[in-house]
Amino acid sequence: MANTRTSTKRARQADDRQVRNKTVRSTTHSALTAAVQALKSKDLEKAKVAYKSAVRALSKAASKGSIPRGRAARKVSRLTLLAKKLLPAIVPTQK
Repeated sequence: MANTRTSTKRARQADDRQVRNKTVRSTTHSALTAAVQALKSKDLEKAKVAYKSAVRALSKAASKGSIPRGRAARKVSRLTLLAKKLLPAIVPTQK
């Protein structure tokens, strides 16, 4: 139990952050799962949209601090490798 006003506020802020981070992580995980499912179904349009939204969700979660940047980069990398393997037309090429 918090004993001072500042520790009460810090506890309240931590609770708010915990709820926010849990929501963001859950949304990110759902987007990633949907992207993998779409890639495995080999539906080009569905997979393209799902891939893009998963990468966006991971990048956004990392920028907000909900997940570490390295974890987001690793998951994007693995998703991209899977996309290149199953449906190469999805992944945008860099020039």
